[in-house]
Amino acid sequence: MTNEELARRFERLALLMEIRGDDKFRVRSYRNAAETLETWPSSVAEIAREEGQKGLQTLPGVGKAISGKIVELLERGTFDAWERLKEETPETVLDLLEVEGVGVKTAATLHQQFKISSLEDLRQFVEGGGLDLVDGVGEKTAERIARSARAL
Repeated sequence: MTNEELARRFERLALLMEIRGDDKFRVRSYRNAAETLETWPSSVAEIAREEGQKGLQTLPGVGKAISGKIVELLERGTFDAWERLKEETPETVLDLLEVEGVGVKTAATLHQQFKISSLEDLRQFVEGGGLDLVDGVGEKTAERIARSARAL
């Protein structure tokens, strides 16, 4: 697994946690770790293989918990925290971020208040006029979301 693939998984974890409304400091720690993994000049997988968790903990923003998740991800292709999170909040919620006009806050509102967890859910919600109920979504943004959701 490349550094970029590792970073992408941790970034997706951070986004999913943010949409769920999890602790912002934990979200930031995963995002910081993702940035470190993505930009690290040598192979993180090689560091894990040669030095284990202790070696990974020398990377900025990678502590005991995250280094354990990296090792687990490299060995199994996933890690328990990711699987638990996906059971509670479907990964398809992240697809909402592809819709023009939907950022993390809007995606969080759509998921938490209206149980929207996929593009198909969003399309049905839009067709039913549901965007009128979403705080912070004005007329122009609603039009942009509707147009983009139909196009995807």
